[in-house]
Amino acid sequence: MNGQAATTDPQLQHFIEIESQKQRFQQLVHQMTEVCWEKCMDKPGPKMDSRTEMCFVNCVERFIDTSQFILNRLEQTQRSKGSYSETMSE
Repeated sequence: MNGQAATTDPQLQHFIEIESQKQRFQQLVHQMTEVCWEKCMDKPGPKMDSRTEMCFVNCVERFIDTSQFILNRLEQTQRSKGSYSETMSE
C-alpha cells in the first residue's frame, strides 16, 4: 500500500460528512413524526377534532423550528470548517 491510499481523499471525506448529516436529519424527521403521531392521535377516525388538529399544528411548527435551528447550526459548522481549511492552505 502506498501512503496516498492510506490517507482519505478530502472530497470523499466531505461527501461522507454531508451524507451522514442527511442521514441524521432523516432520522430526526422520522422521530419527530413518531412523536407527533403518538402524542396527538388518540384514536383514528374519519374526522380530526380541533384539539387533535391544534396538536399536530403545534408539533409541526416545533419540528420546523427545530429543523431550521439544525440547518443553521450545520451551515455555521461548515463555514467555520471552510474558514479553517482556507487558513490552513494559505
